[in-house]
Amino acid sequence: MKKNIFDFHAEFCKAFSHPARLEILCLLKGGERSVSAITERLGMSKANVSQHLTVMRMARILKTRRDGANIYYSLANKKFVKACGLMQQALVQLMEGALSLEKEAVDAMKGDIRP
Repeated sequence: MKKNIFDFHAEFCKAFSHPARLEILCLLKGGERSVSAITERLGMSKANVSQHLTVMRMARILKTRRDGANIYYSLANKKFVKACGLMQQALVQLMEGALSLEKEAVDAMKGDIRP
């Protein structure tokens, strides 16, 4: 059972493995949007946005609603935004730590250079 959970988790996380999908997730945390509104906001082609939306819908991250010719996308679960937010916070801390280490290394190199 445990193995299946890990397999599912790993496969599910692949749906978040593209920056455009993360942008879509952030955009949809503000509420449901049509494909054309998402396309316009991200400045991407409709075909490209549709591909990303399909991946996220198939992973059950997003749900859809049809109104005439328009399809509207929304988050299937608000916890996905929280999870991504926590990951982004951790990544910011990691990047800040790496920058701090880089600055320390540069400062140390400057101290070792003698005229």
